[in-house]
Amino acid sequence: MPELPEVETTRRGIEPHVRGHTITEVVVRQRRLRWPIPDALPELLTGHELLGVDRRAKYLLLRFAHGTLVGHLGMSGSLRILPATVAADKHDHLDLVFDGTLVLRYRDPRRFGAWLWQTAGTTLPQLRKLGPEPLDEGFTVDHFVAAVRARRKPIKNLLMDQGVVVGVGNIYACEALFAAGIHPNRTGDRISRSRLVGLLEAIRSVLKKAIDAGGTTLKDFTASDGSPGYFAQQLMVYGRDGHPCPRCSSRIARITLAGRSTFYCPGCQT
Repeated sequence: MPELPEVETTRRGIEPHVRGHTITEVVVRQRRLRWPIPDALPELLTGHELLGVDRRAKYLLLRFAHGTLVGHLGMSGSLRILPATVAADKHDHLDLVFDGTLVLRYRDPRRFGAWLWQTAGTTLPQLRKLGPEPLDEGFTVDHFVAAVRARRKPIKNLLMDQGVVVGVGNIYACEALFAAGIHPNRTGDRISRSRLVGLLEAIRSVLKKAIDAGGTTLKDFTASDGSPGYFAQQLMVYGRDGHPCPRCSSRIARITLAGRSTFYCPGCQT
């Protein structure tokens, strides 16, 4: 599933092409995604200028004067910028046509993504309970420590809890915990403040490096121009079970936490 770096890479890739341009046509080929695309979407968007593209957690926010189109890439979704003359393929479910010449095309083979409308002055239920952004300056060490210490759950699960911190999915939780030397199954209330400070720094460092690399391509993700994300080449533990640890040469292990494969080094994560 695209995580924060992949969504941010997508945002940066599409915004320069569509900001300040007007939607002249909306083509909905498949409404049945994770949540149905609103029937009224073509009427809501046609003739309106796109003011900008923001990101909240793993959601893309396409801002208009009268509301926001909220998108989620789901498990296999991607957005491409294409000439409007390019024919759609089987899994291309939504087109936003700008100025009659350029199309922002949503492709999603597994159809677990979403495109919802948020009227100006309202907030969708999907966005109401989201926690702080890990890269925002307002997300302080004190906030992070308090949120983690309040729960007797494995730290890996807490990092993936969107109420604790948003956008840190499975890949980056594994990588950040390795960088901080913390075992993924250690509960939040049993981690010292100093180690949590190091973990927060690791989260931010890993996410920034991944954004700089264009995200991580493991199976489905590509950027808006079709290029893969290259952070996969920098992964230390994720997907490397059985390989030697790059720090201590112990074998990378794999366990399951909250139904997700979790990778760590038994030798240097405690």
